Amino acid sequence: MHDAVRPLTSDDIPAVVALEAEARTALLDQRGGPAHLDEEPPADWGAAIGRAWVGTLDDVVLGYLELIYHGTAARVRQVFVHPEARELGLGDALLAAALEAARAAGCTVLEGTALPGDRETKNLYERAGIKARKIVVSVPL
Repeated sequence: MHDAVRPLTSDDIPAVVALEAEARTALLDQRGGPAHLDEEPPADWGAAIGRAWVGTLDDVVLGYLELIYHGTAARVRQVFVHPEARELGLGDALLAAALEAARAAGCTVLEGTALPGDRETKNLYERAGIKARKIVVSVPL
């Protein structure tokens, strides 16, 4: 068994599109998920080549991370690992690749988002030393 994190290629797009659909469906049932989906449309994976990575196990894409840049800030737009592949370290490896890329791009900060109650994502960020700096609250009107 061999697992790896590598840059996204055009050959990976069908797999990440399927994983993203699964991730977006899962967000529908999470607190804050529907609002997050309204704010973040599905990725343009062709445009994400060069700023996205995939996590694989035996060459099967089981996770992805998309990074976007705003000046000297990099933001993890989305990160997802298939539930059956969690606990293998792919999320940590994807985040390490993003941190390395952000540093290489001259960024001074890396940001990410975790929804309320999403302990797995919050733990992923905290293992990498990324801490919450603000919490946004809202109410539909």
